[in-house]
Order: sequence, then C-alpha cells, then structure tokens
Amino acid sequence: MIRRSHHCGQLNESNIGEDVSLCGWVHRRRDHGGITFIDLRDREGMTQVLFRPEARGLFSKARDLRPEFVIQVRGEVSRRPLGTENPKLATGAIEVIAEELTILNPSKTPPFEIADEERTGEMEAKVAEEVRLAYRYLDLRRPKMQRNLFLRHRICQIVRNFLDRQGFIEVETPILTKSTPEGARDYLVPSRLNPGQFYALPQSPQLFKQLLMVSGFERYFQITRCFRDEDLRADRQPELPRSIWSSPLRRKRISTI
Repeated sequence: MIRRSHHCGQLNESNIGEDVSLCGWVHRRRDHGGITFIDLRDREGMTQVLFRPEARGLFSKARDLRPEFVIQVRGEVSRRPLGTENPKLATGAIEVIAEELTILNPSKTPPFEIADEERTGEMEAKVAEEVRLAYRYLDLRRPKMQRNLFLRHRICQIVRNFLDRQGFIEVETPILTKSTPEGARDYLVPSRLNPGQFYALPQSPQLFKQLLMVSGFERYFQITRCFRDEDLRADRQPELPRSIWSSPLRRKRISTI
C-alpha cells in the first residue's frame, strides 16, 4: 500500500500533473453518464476523484463505494473542465483521475449524514444529542466539530507560547489528591491499596499552586481541569472547562475555553 502523499484539502492548481495518494472517507458518490465521481474527505478538506469507465475493474469497484467507506486512492491531479469548478472548495479547481483504489474499511449506513455547511453549502440535519454521543466517533468527523478542536488547540498553543516568552513555566498538578474545603461536593475515587479510603478529584489547583509559589516558582501556569459534583447548568458541567491559572502573586485567572 502506498503511503498518503497529501491531505484532501491541500491540493490546488500547482499540483496539476502530479501523481498523488489520498486517504479518507467517502463523502458522496455521484454517477454521471457512465462516469463516477467520489468526494473524498479527511480532516483537512475534500477532493473530487474521477473514475473513468475505461478502467473497468476500477470503475466497477468504485460503484460499490458508499458514504463513510475508508479508502485510499492513487491518481493524477488534473484541472476540472471549464464550468465544473467548485469555488466553495479549496480544491474546487482540480480533480484526481483515479488509477488505483484500495478499500481500507467498508461502512454500514451512518445514523446521520456528515455534512459540511461551511465548505460546501450542505444543510446539516438536526441530530439529537443522545444520537451524537452514542456515535461520537462519527460526530467528531463532522467538519464543524473538527474545526472546534483545531481552534481549541491553536488557542492553547498561542497561550503557551505567549507565557513561555514571559518567563512562565507550565506545571501539571496532581489529579488524585485529598479532599479540601471548597464550594461544591468532591468526586471520590476508591483507593486500591487502602480499602475504605478515597482520593478526591481536585475542584481547583489552588493549594498546589500556593506550594509552588512558596517554593519560588512565582511564574507558572497550568491549563487545568477542575472537578465539581454539581448539578448541570447551561454554563456549568461537572468537569469544568479548561482555565489558565497564572501565579497567585499576580492573582489572576483567565478563562479560555
């Protein structure tokens, strides 16, 4: 099997004439007058793949593809015919003429469609949260969810780089600890080595940060998790959103996500 040479959202007119290898999910199959088109999707975007009837074995294999099949395609990047370009896609000026197809994994019919309203204008169907959570691995394939995770990653990287330039160090404080007086109930974890005793998940890293302050680490930060056994509210969940705790000497806490 040939290794992937590009992600599906990376190709453009500068790649015309190149032999490429793509991997991803089948987003949609379209049959037009004896020609089969596959929209191939990965986390970076989407590329149109063309299967010509001259390659009989390849063509019949492509007609068996269904949404969310995991495939690998090798072929040559070509310019789309005039008038068939898709300006909504970063790869909308090109297509890949398939020369080789490998089905890495077939898929059953998904319980909901993986739509991409921002890139393609597709309308995303309303899906119950219970269904999304039951099929979380499919929900996280949705481009909207992927963009959220990329955004979260970039925000954390920007914060880390900024604080590093200011002389801060990042410290990970313990998750399993003893119960401390806080404003909510603790989550408890049984201790295997000490029957009848429990660890508590921290409601905040405040005491550990104060220990660091006394130890001379006056410039530190942590992108942390806080656990509070409280009732759900619109702006509150048991595992609190990440926060950035700076040095207690500065007495700041900056909520990020």
